[in-house]
Amino acid sequence: MHTFKELVADFGQRFGVRHFPETPVSLYEPGEYFLSWGGKRIRPVMCLMGNEMFDHIKPDSYEVATAIELFHNFTLIHDDIMDEAPLRRGMETVHMKYGSNTALLTGDVMMIRAYEYLNKINPQYLSRILALFNKTAREVCEGQQLDIDFEKMTDVSLGAYIEMISLKTSVLLAASLEMGAIIGGASEGNCRHLYEFGKNLGIAFQIQDDYLDAFGDPEKFGKEVGGDIRQNKKTFLLLHALEVANDDQKKTLQHLMQENPADKVQKVLSIFKDCNVDAWANSLKEKYLQTALKHIDDIAVMAVRKKPLEELADFLIQREY
Repeated sequence: MHTFKELVADFGQRFGVRHFPETPVSLYEPGEYFLSWGGKRIRPVMCLMGNEMFDHIKPDSYEVATAIELFHNFTLIHDDIMDEAPLRRGMETVHMKYGSNTALLTGDVMMIRAYEYLNKINPQYLSRILALFNKTAREVCEGQQLDIDFEKMTDVSLGAYIEMISLKTSVLLAASLEMGAIIGGASEGNCRHLYEFGKNLGIAFQIQDDYLDAFGDPEKFGKEVGGDIRQNKKTFLLLHALEVANDDQKKTLQHLMQENPADKVQKVLSIFKDCNVDAWANSLKEKYLQTALKHIDDIAVMAVRKKPLEELADFLIQREY
């Protein structure tokens, strides 16, 4: 059994090749530029881990993992266009460097390339993999649209937000694991448990991300805290605060979101703490983590095969950055 870090290094080496033709340079150079930045590789490595839980890692899992990573990067290129983001990972975004029209085409051709990798796998499970991949791709788009819709809405329920996060973030983690499990020969029951593990872990991961943005140590987190607050993002923390705050606190929060004063982050964090939002977020994160781990526990394989994913869950959720 491999650790997450070992598989990240292994996949990174395999993925670090050219994925596009040489010409036209104006179309393919931006894609290579974007992919050259690297990344966490969480999703493709989860595919490999899903396979290895049930059997040795098969070559087809690397093809699917590559498709997953290309699809994920396609979503990032288009996200940057929608967000009008000038930078990602400290680098100039594709649409800023090459123009929005080229960035759109770069994302499109990256998605097409993902399907070319999927088409290389064994026909015996190609239809199952394609069905899950397509369902997941559609759901990610649905989640992105809900996120856009929420920006214009004054009242978003916690349940609606969790559904949006599930679609935008969690389903790709979950599907990555299940696609690997399918190639590894897992039963339908084991595939379902692994999918639910990934889905619940993804929600817990987002809660931790929201928490760190507000309450993290800037030196460990790597950036100034309060970015979500400054941008009025509807996070787990803000939605819960609006739900439990008294009338005065709600009025203050709404005023701060409209006026954006210089001390906005400090004042919002003060209300969060008065409403015990930090403790609530940790409790909710723990609830989703335990649900995820219960699904791992219910998978019918030896305990030693579950350990790498249990360690990954602990690393992702207990992180301070």
